[in-house]
Amino acid sequence: MLRDLDEISSHRNAINEDISELEFGAWIGGKSVRAENDGTFKTYDPATNEPIADVAECSRVDVDTAVSEGKSSFNDQWKETTQTERSELLFEWVETLRDHEDELVLLETLDTGKPIGDARWEVQGGIDTLEYYASIIRTHGGRQIQASNDANIYTRKEPLGVVGQITPWNFPMWAFGWKIGPALAAGNTAVLKPSKFAPLTSIRAAQLSEGILPDGVVNVVPGKGSEAGAAVSEHDEIQKVAFTGSVKIGKIAMKAAAENINPITLELGGKSPFIVFPDADLDKIISPLATGIFYSTGEVCEAASRAIVHEDIVDEFTERFVEEAESYVVGDPLAEESTMGPLTNKEQFESMNEYCDIGQQEGATLLTGGEPAETDLDGWFWKPTVFTDVENDMRIAQEEIFGPVQTILTFNSYSEAIQMANDTRYGLAAGVGTENTSIVQNAIKDLDAGSVWVNGYGPILPETPFGGFKDSGFGNDLGQEALDHYSRTKTVGINFDEPSI
Repeated sequence: MLRDLDEISSHRNAINEDISELEFGAWIGGKSVRAENDGTFKTYDPATNEPIADVAECSRVDVDTAVSEGKSSFNDQWKETTQTERSELLFEWVETLRDHEDELVLLETLDTGKPIGDARWEVQGGIDTLEYYASIIRTHGGRQIQASNDANIYTRKEPLGVVGQITPWNFPMWAFGWKIGPALAAGNTAVLKPSKFAPLTSIRAAQLSEGILPDGVVNVVPGKGSEAGAAVSEHDEIQKVAFTGSVKIGKIAMKAAAENINPITLELGGKSPFIVFPDADLDKIISPLATGIFYSTGEVCEAASRAIVHEDIVDEFTERFVEEAESYVVGDPLAEESTMGPLTNKEQFESMNEYCDIGQQEGATLLTGGEPAETDLDGWFWKPTVFTDVENDMRIAQEEIFGPVQTILTFNSYSEAIQMANDTRYGLAAGVGTENTSIVQNAIKDLDAGSVWVNGYGPILPETPFGGFKDSGFGNDLGQEALDHYSRTKTVGINFDEPSI
């Protein structure tokens, strides 16, 4: 029985006492199984750099088995369920997940290094997303088309079959809900490959569907991206792929989908701008903008990593933003006072070192951070970092750093601000700070981004479609739009004669 989270202060004790009885095999066909070759890998706590658990390392053979189980479940049972039946089962699963919320929160914190308050919010967000799709599936369907007096034409929505899903390590439980919710609600079965760096909550959430969802409806195949991930994206019996991750791997997944003429949705990287116009109320935007880059240690696809500030207010903005950055408490994710945890893995830590060196070599001025944070733990902690004197063609202004690094650029006209904001390969999100409604309406139209927030940064809700343009990908997670991505549309025409009776 899990202790109250406020009683858990030691990472090692949490691992030894609170999750030691859990097993993290693959979840295939409604049961926990070992990988076909008995292979395992360890997942590590980024706050301590110590192992948490052994996890099944799936191969292509295991993915084949999962797809076979998903296909059997789809054909034998799931595709015949009504929307109401699927809704009721999803609601039952949601209640079970809520009953195990503390357990999922602890797993998320240990696996990703998120402060425990942030982990709770994200676990709740993942569960809320499942609940949202359990609710709206009852209203999802086709439409009647006005044709003629002797014909009836309508469309119907049908599930695709077995769908493949590949999720990232930065928001594992949230991404699980984003992918699984609309897929199952629309009547598909799923094979999900979580990141090797943070697979625990996805596996545990699937385990908690036991006895509720039919066997084989949800399958989770942890392992390497080059093995299990590639097998999912290349599988000829998977009818759609949904991928969240890097541009590099997204292109590989897209090519694999093309070979099978399969639909694919891609949510990739970002280098999101936040334009601060001269009339902006800094009291409104400093904190949300800091959250936009420092939340989750900056390991966020839509992170607001380019503050594009009008030259008349850049000095005041910079002073206040640096003060906000230095107010973050970097430390133990299990400690209530911590507002930033570690980076998720050693690779990200080394990348931060490299980019902070690059920024200074390019001529940007480092105002704060730029080095590891000192804590009592031996993990991948980094200080919130702010660069000024940044030019838009610098690497730190163009490349996705995926860490807590803010770059401050300046502009002197509306057209220059929009040009700078759009001058990037990405188009995931953007922010605008202004009290001028004309600027707001024009910027919303002119910014090349899938989401635009005004005088804030967020929120992302289950109801709001989320996706990007350009190299940030295409298609949407969330919203009713996601249900359409997991459905095929069939047009039906019925011709009839005058009644002869």
